[in-house]
Amino acid sequence: MNSELTATIFEVREFCLHDGPGIRTTVFFKGCPLRCAWCHNPEGLSPEPEMLFKSGKCHHCGNCQNGGDCPHGARVMCGRRWTVEELVQEIRVNADILRSSGGGVTFSGGEPLMQAKFLCALADELQSGETPLPQGETRRGGTPLPLGKTQSGGTPLPLGKTQSGGTPLPLYLALETSGYAPEGVYREVVERMDLVFQDLKHPDPVAHKRWTGVDPAPIHANLAWLKASGKPFVARIPLIPGVNDSEDAKEGFARLLEGKSGLLRVELLPYHLTAAAKYPFTGRAYEPGFDVTAPLNKETAAFERHGLPVVVM
Repeated sequence: MNSELTATIFEVREFCLHDGPGIRTTVFFKGCPLRCAWCHNPEGLSPEPEMLFKSGKCHHCGNCQNGGDCPHGARVMCGRRWTVEELVQEIRVNADILRSSGGGVTFSGGEPLMQAKFLCALADELQSGETPLPQGETRRGGTPLPLGKTQSGGTPLPLGKTQSGGTPLPLYLALETSGYAPEGVYREVVERMDLVFQDLKHPDPVAHKRWTGVDPAPIHANLAWLKASGKPFVARIPLIPGVNDSEDAKEGFARLLEGKSGLLRVELLPYHLTAAAKYPFTGRAYEPGFDVTAPLNKETAAFERHGLPVVVM
């Protein structure tokens, strides 16, 4: 195990139910190269640890001015450095619960690919055989089975059982990513995953750069490779009023996703107002640049016309 590698993590959230199958531990990597106007994790934008200040909890006791910790939780450090070993130990505490539920570990952010070397080392440790795959998930010839599949004969592996030869099966890993990374980095990480949640922001390059600050060319190139690889993935699209919820935008998304691939479904994530509440904690202003009260177009016909399974979350 590489004891020198470290990464900045701003949360290790246990017992998650919406970041993949079963019960999961979700690891949030700090730092993101995008600046989406609707970002709901502003505390994950900077790659460095930062102090969050929650003014509503401040009692003006002066303890922080004297170098002490806030006894009321008004000042909270967001992000800390973890070694691979520390994070593996943290995750394995609930390994039995994760695999018995058919769950596993999801890497999110921020953008996990910004700390790809650490993530690859972490994934290798979690798939080393010391931590079993979730109940009901097996590998044949090293290839992960689609969600919901089981060992030959259709019988899930009981809790604590191992593959032939006595070696425990690895933990089921998922990645949530914007896909904005060099091709080599993207492929190196994705090849270690069992499932990918591929975020898509806007199909039009000009609009994408306007609303996220980056050109989508690397994202689209990595998406093309992901489709060709056959890796199971879910396309996640945040639906933003007046930004990417038009029929033309949805048609563009559908064209990016159509064709043979390991796509399991398209998830449309309607915009919500809760993101704005976090910005004051980070000292940032929430200025989205679109009408947050505008009605949202949740129609799914464009995806259905292209034969893509789609759900509104």
